[in-house]
Amino acid sequence: MASDNVYQQRLALVAGELSGDFLGTGLIQALRSLLPNFYCEGIAGPGMVASGCIAVANIDRLAVMGVVEVVTRLPELLRLRRRLAHRWVAWRPDAFIGIDAPDFNLELERRLRRAGIPTVHYVSPSVWAWRSWRVRKIAQAADLVLTLFPFEEEFYTRHGIKARFVGHPLADAIPFQSDSLAARNALGLYPPGEIIALLPGSRSSEVEYLAGDFLRAAEWISAHRPGLRFILPLAGPHLRPILNRALHKVKQKFALWIFEGRARECIAAADAVLLSSGTAALETLLIGRPMVIAYRLAPLTYQLVKPLMTVDYYSLPNHLLGRVAVPELIQDAATPLALGRAVLDCLEYPERNTALLAEFNLIHRRLRRNANYQAATAIHELLERRYSAQSYCPQATKINETANVG
Repeated sequence: MASDNVYQQRLALVAGELSGDFLGTGLIQALRSLLPNFYCEGIAGPGMVASGCIAVANIDRLAVMGVVEVVTRLPELLRLRRRLAHRWVAWRPDAFIGIDAPDFNLELERRLRRAGIPTVHYVSPSVWAWRSWRVRKIAQAADLVLTLFPFEEEFYTRHGIKARFVGHPLADAIPFQSDSLAARNALGLYPPGEIIALLPGSRSSEVEYLAGDFLRAAEWISAHRPGLRFILPLAGPHLRPILNRALHKVKQKFALWIFEGRARECIAAADAVLLSSGTAALETLLIGRPMVIAYRLAPLTYQLVKPLMTVDYYSLPNHLLGRVAVPELIQDAATPLALGRAVLDCLEYPERNTALLAEFNLIHRRLRRNANYQAATAIHELLERRYSAQSYCPQATKINETANVG
C-alpha cells in the first residue's frame, strides 16, 4: 500500500439511524489506528461527525420504517441515492461502507461496485429471517459483509459470499455484570422496591403503535402488584408529544419516571423490561435482565411482511437462543392484558430467570470480540488486497468537501 505520508485514503460511508451512527463512530475511531490520515464522508450522525466524518446528508433522512411508511418518502430517498452515487462514482473513494440501512445501501453499493469501487456492507440484513431472496442482491452489491452474529457468517458462506463475523460493539461496551443499584442511584431512584422499564421504541411510529398499550399494561400490573415503579426512557424529545397523548388516555395513575435518553441505565436499574423488538432487546440480553418483547406495525405493512418471514422467532434473543425463551407478543397479540401478565411472570419466577440469565451471559461472551477493531481490520485487509492486486494510482479527482447532497 502507498505510504500514508504520500496518500490519504478516502472512504465513503452511509449509516442508517442512530444505531448505525454508533457502529460508524466505533469503526472510524478503530480505523484511525490503521489508517491515521484517511478522509471520510457520507450520511453520518453526531458521533461519526465528531470522529471526523464529513456529513454530506443528515442521518435522519434514512430513519424510516415499514413498507407503507416509506412510500411517502420514496421519491426523496431515491433522489438522495442517485446524488450520492453520482458524487462517489466521480470522486472514486478507496472503499464504500454501507452501515445497516440495507434497502438504501445495497442498491448504492451495487452501483458503486459496478463502477469499480470496493464495497463493504456492515451489519447483515435479516435475510436469514425474511425476504431471503435478497441474498442474491447482496452477492451483487458487496465485496465483503461484516456480520455481528456468528450464524450470519455461516449463512453467507453457504451462499458463496465473503463474510466475516466481527462480534457486536454492544457486547464490548456492556460489562458482564451490570450494577442495578448503581444505575438506580444514577437515575435518582433511591427507595428500594421493584422497577419495570418500559421501552416502546426509538422511532416515532414504534412509540405511536406501542406506548399506549405499554402504559395500559403498566396500569394493569400496578393494580395487581402495588408498589411497583415504572421508568420510561425516551429516545429523543421529538417523541414527547406522542407519549403525552398516550398518557392522557391512562385512567389510573401509577408511579412513572420519564427520562430523556439513558435507556441503558434504565434497563440496568430494572427488575424486568417491557420493550419493542430491536436493538434494545439485545441490549437487555447483554445487561442481563428478564424481558417481554412486543412489536406492532401498520396493519397493511404487517400483512405484507408476515408471509415473507422464514424463521420461527421475531426477536433476536430468541433467535440466538434457538427457542422462545423470551415472550414475544406481536401485532394483535400485544394487548395490555397479555403484556401485563407476561411481565408479572418475569417477577414471579426468579428461578427461571436465573437459568435464562446464565444463557444470556454465554451469548454475551460469544459476541465480545472487540468488534470495532475486527471490522476496521477487515476493511484494511480489503484495501491491502486491492492495492496488491494491481498497480494502483489514486485518482486525481477532487470533490468539494463541504458540498451537501441532501
